[in-house]
Amino acid sequence: MSRSAEHVMQVLYALRSAGVTDPRVLSAMERIDRGRFVRGHFAARAHEDVPLPIPCGQTISQPSVVGLMTQALDIQPRDKVLEIGTGSGYQAAILSLLARRVYTVDRFRSLVSQAREVFQSLGLHNITAFAADGSHGLPDQAPFDRILVTAAAEDPPGPLLAQLRVGGIMVLPVGQSDTVQTLLRVTRTGDKGFDYDELRPVRFVPLVEGIGPE
Repeated sequence: MSRSAEHVMQVLYALRSAGVTDPRVLSAMERIDRGRFVRGHFAARAHEDVPLPIPCGQTISQPSVVGLMTQALDIQPRDKVLEIGTGSGYQAAILSLLARRVYTVDRFRSLVSQAREVFQSLGLHNITAFAADGSHGLPDQAPFDRILVTAAAEDPPGPLLAQLRVGGIMVLPVGQSDTVQTLLRVTRTGDKGFDYDELRPVRFVPLVEGIGPE
């Protein structure tokens, strides 16, 4: 077995062990090499099922959590998706194989710039990345069919709930930054109605307002 095939099997095993069963999600994660999104000292660990540090004090989530969050979104091929927290770009790349259009936002300009370079090198032309305050979403592009937040807020942010179309789904971690958080799935049922489902404990960096210094 080649080294690349071994890495794919390693990731798929972690996904299935965590309960990721959606064949479209498994296929997308098989196609996107996490190693393209991890640089420097931790590159050798890119295919382990662990979160890893990236620049600007952020992290790239472990593949099993990425898979579970993606599966919970139940993305359809014509969906327009908003991601809050571009980070390395790994999650957005996976979303791009499942959705019609992906908009991704991060408060750190350097992370957005690096992610754009990787998206371009992989030929992922349906991703638009912005340096912006993710807590406000992207009202000019709303409504969205799906919203994914990869940083923890105390509660689902009101501006993001408002940008979710009726019938749309948002997946995000909620809770205090210094405790274990809960992964939440929010389904918009009407103009002011939402259903909330708790999925599992998780731990993410906090959702911070404003634009970062880098």
